[in-house]
Amino acid sequence: MKKKVLAAGFAALLILPFHKANTIDNTQFWMKIKATDKFQRSLIADMGVSIEATREDFIVAIGNLEEKNEIEKMGLLETSFPLTSLHDFPTEDREFHNFTELSEALEQMKNENSDILTVSSIGKTVEGRDILAIRISGDMNQASQKPGTIFMGGHHSREHLSVEMPLRFAQKLIAEYRKGNERIVNLINNRDIHIIPAVNPDGLEYDVAGGRYKYWRKNRSQNKNGTFGVDLNRNYGFGWGTGGSSTSPGSDVYMGPSPFSEPETQAIKKYVETHTNISILLSFHTFSELILYPWGHVYNPISEAKDKAVHETMARTMAQWNRYTPQQSSELYIASGDTTDWSYGEHKIISFTFELDPADSWSGGGFYPGQGVIPGVVEKNTEPCLYLIEHSDNPYRVLDKSPSQI
Repeated sequence: MKKKVLAAGFAALLILPFHKANTIDNTQFWMKIKATDKFQRSLIADMGVSIEATREDFIVAIGNLEEKNEIEKMGLLETSFPLTSLHDFPTEDREFHNFTELSEALEQMKNENSDILTVSSIGKTVEGRDILAIRISGDMNQASQKPGTIFMGGHHSREHLSVEMPLRFAQKLIAEYRKGNERIVNLINNRDIHIIPAVNPDGLEYDVAGGRYKYWRKNRSQNKNGTFGVDLNRNYGFGWGTGGSSTSPGSDVYMGPSPFSEPETQAIKKYVETHTNISILLSFHTFSELILYPWGHVYNPISEAKDKAVHETMARTMAQWNRYTPQQSSELYIASGDTTDWSYGEHKIISFTFELDPADSWSGGGFYPGQGVIPGVVEKNTEPCLYLIEHSDNPYRVLDKSPSQI
């Protein structure tokens, strides 16, 4: 009997270290990190953290334990703490839509406005949820012959405001159309408007499951090492893997095993490439109050002078309404494989990212600013969205106008 006990004990000793070595710590950390310019910020972004705010001499980032330890060894970590939240999505932020509520809202819109609106699934997520797209046009049979604009949100799970903005913009368009608002009636009758509120519904659901926010960013793909998730906004094909993303599956900015490896980005790719009349794209994210345009994967500006001027002019004009800061994406830091680098780089679609409110995490609530911000954010960003729809017939005509005429 003693021999059996000793043998069992020895076997347990062999198993324990192996188990420990394969235990993955999924804790995410908020970090304040020293960084004084875009080059230092890009160096830190290459380490795999997700940079969420930038200031003159530091950045705020989210990363895992391994990344935190590496930054600490470099002497750059000023402060950090593990991310937990006591917010209850269904109760305290009940005005935000979970996936079921989003689906129901879109179904209601479709049922009440079938003459000018369709809702369709453009693909399935990793966990089998529908990626839902709204299409609005006065004559759906002729919609593909009209100038097209596409708006999308919810690439990143914890950015719930980026889902509310396109959803509520669609609702506002329909409401104004029904009121007979001449401007909106004219736009809907003469344009093809595409809205995908939640690119990443699996992540959206995961972030709020159990009544507590998880600060989750990625989708819910299961990686080979036992971690979960690919950063969908590092998974697009143009410039993929050239900086500001990570090959580590545990990273918040894990770019995936290959470009368009994820069903969600595949669905967006197919949808955009199917609707060749789309000339302008806007992707909503949070937070920082920015209007960003290509390039993100290189410091160099767009080489085509006219294209560069269009992006800069439109960004400055839209900033007059929402008071966000307009700039090239890589002026923050290098980030590759994002939506707008791909849509402009591959298809020459004039492309923008809005980093919505708040301006920062310490005074504005960061990813979880509370439901009270929703109406104001929708209001301040409605005119920029209408401006993009209006100019989808020919974005380059903004170059023929003085700022006072735009």
